Amino acid sequence: MALLYQWLASDMLALYFIIFIISLLVGSFLNVVIYRLPIMLKQQWQQDCVTLHQHPSPSAVTFNLCTPGSRCSHCQHALSALDNIPLLSWLMLKGRCRYCQAPIAKRYPLIELTSAVLAVVLVWRFGASPHLLGALLFTWLLICMTMIDVDHLLLPDSLTLSLLWLGLLINTHDLFISLPSAVLGAAIGYGVLWCLYWAFKLLTGKEGMGYGDFKLLAALGAWFGWQSLLPILLISSMTGAIIGLSLMASKRLTTELTLPFGPALALAGWVYLVWGEALVQRYWSLVL
Repeated sequence: MALLYQWLASDMLALYFIIFIISLLVGSFLNVVIYRLPIMLKQQWQQDCVTLHQHPSPSAVTFNLCTPGSRCSHCQHALSALDNIPLLSWLMLKGRCRYCQAPIAKRYPLIELTSAVLAVVLVWRFGASPHLLGALLFTWLLICMTMIDVDHLLLPDSLTLSLLWLGLLINTHDLFISLPSAVLGAAIGYGVLWCLYWAFKLLTGKEGMGYGDFKLLAALGAWFGWQSLLPILLISSMTGAIIGLSLMASKRLTTELTLPFGPALALAGWVYLVWGEALVQRYWSLVL
């Protein structure tokens, strides 16, 4: 293991290539999580309701991240190993199912490619270091949360809380920030959005965001400390405003459309991961 680390540290081209391939494979698994986790949660909620009301439990087909195997969403034909090669399968099949010729959504290869491209950026930023491993895990979790929030307006506790505890555990060794700063970041991050939520609800009678957003900001605070919260909130607010204005300009923003705040927070957290220190220093140089 030590020899492998030394080799990767000395050969950056090999590191870029290996991380790119690994991230393509992880991106393929992220597609599975993004699609299946909300269904699994819905099934669990239904089962909890059945148990609560003491009704007989209906028999259900096993459905989790591993079972059943991947299949075409149109014809339900099981996919072979050749059909599941990240990115390459989509290109070789020209974006269509091998069995029924139905189009395969472009989002699947795009998520795989996004995972790989962001990973390459992280290699450029952190090199062969413990920071790189932490940054990769952080990025992959954010991709999952972003897409699930876009699809379902949901930030699952299994992802947000995993990110939060992972940030605290990583920072026990001061990887990105000291542990006291991480703990304060988690507490203040949750508290700030909780207060904004209730202030907005008392003033308007409406809910401006969900509890998943509180937990996501708490997780970002656990990774980067309380010092990161203001820059992250500023970046996410600007991102949300740009998206909202773009939708208004294209006349796609209606009263029925709810814009999730999770993707903006996730993007801001990732930007802070890569460029946070430089952004903060630049800000203070302009202010002072």
